[in-house]
Amino acid sequence: MSEKGSPGRERLYTYVNDHLAGSVAAIELLEKAIEHHSEDRFGKTFSDWRADIQADQETLRNLIKKLDAEESVMRKAGAWVAEKFIRIKIGDLDDSAGLLHALEALALGIVGKRLLWRSLAAIAPNLVALQGTDFDELEKRAHDQFERVETLRIQTAQDAFRI
Repeated sequence: MSEKGSPGRERLYTYVNDHLAGSVAAIELLEKAIEHHSEDRFGKTFSDWRADIQADQETLRNLIKKLDAEESVMRKAGAWVAEKFIRIKIGDLDDSAGLLHALEALALGIVGKRLLWRSLAAIAPNLVALQGTDFDELEKRAHDQFERVETLRIQTAQDAFRI
């Protein structure tokens, strides 16, 4: 079996595509949050996060190309559908409890992205297509993203559960 079609490489393609799909869902969720909060203190923050995730999404797309793989249309479509179900579960993004759920979903996605960068950094020495990508910087950026989301998440929890 050629290296391109090896089981490990196919798993890698799936793994990276899963994270690309996750970024699609995150951007969809942020688009809805921006729509609900364009005029308040959250609007710019959500727009900034969307730009960060779009940059990470572009990095993933470039890695997929470097790996000589293809983007999975089915996975991205699945992420789009999943985001719609998440939005139903979250409910009203104008409500602090709904916003808290949305922030938790984003936080979990960012943690997953941070782990993705670590995993790719671990295998990069053995895979030429991944070499030259600064995974340490990407992981640091994910950490910074998480800290920003976490700060707002804690503030939102305090607002949501004020007794």
